[in-house]
Amino acid sequence: MVQTDDTRLTAELLTAKNVQLLLQVDRSTVYRMAESGQLPAIKVGKQWRFPADQIAAWLNSRAVSRASAMPGALDQPAADLAPASLFPLECIQLIQDAFAEVLGITLVVTDLDGQPITRISNPSAFMQLLAENERGRTAWQQRLRELAQMPALEPRFVASQAGLLCARALVRVGNELKAMVVASGIAPADGLSLTQVARQLAHDLDMPLGKVQAALQTLPVLSVESQKKVLATVQRIADILAHIGSERLVLLSRLAHIARLSALEQPMGGK
Repeated sequence: MVQTDDTRLTAELLTAKNVQLLLQVDRSTVYRMAESGQLPAIKVGKQWRFPADQIAAWLNSRAVSRASAMPGALDQPAADLAPASLFPLECIQLIQDAFAEVLGITLVVTDLDGQPITRISNPSAFMQLLAENERGRTAWQQRLRELAQMPALEPRFVASQAGLLCARALVRVGNELKAMVVASGIAPADGLSLTQVARQLAHDLDMPLGKVQAALQTLPVLSVESQKKVLATVQRIADILAHIGSERLVLLSRLAHIARLSALEQPMGGK
């Protein structure tokens, strides 16, 4: 650091307030870093001033250093964060399990490619049958992708395998759609013949008819009013997850900011 009274230099110097706004730290931190030599700084009379070109070079060197040292997830834009990193998985699993038990249906949270984020809650014998069958898994995965691409924002029931019902509610974190809550394996209330469904599924999955029929008997049959309740609840779960994801995003941003401050307060040149 250099002492000078040459006020002609001030046109090329930043004030402590300028640096405070630039670094997003409090004024005392700026003074402490100047006093300790962590920031390029000179004294103009009794005031600290900061050479603009040296501050710019210092920030560039810090940015390069931080990019190589910080955890990758914290350096990524929010849009690039994987859905699983935005949700405390054990927490949302408990929420999902509780709602699935109360509603008596199967629930799962997936990303927008249909890949599960949570474990399936309250899986029926039919859902377990699908999981054990390669064709069933492939068909279900494809249906999940189709659900994610549906233009409707509000949840509604649509047909899945052989006319059985499923619904999804989208989870938005910030401006990004990050996940969806899926209710599945529900028998329609319009009197659809389970015998007809069983025959179609047995053919599609290449499975014994009796095994498929037994699994279908475990599916919940919902009245129109019950279906409305399920749709409203699925949306409510999605809203809860959106809130949790948004809070988590704020936390990750704060952690990244703390990491930046820690990096900034490291002595220059390791001193």
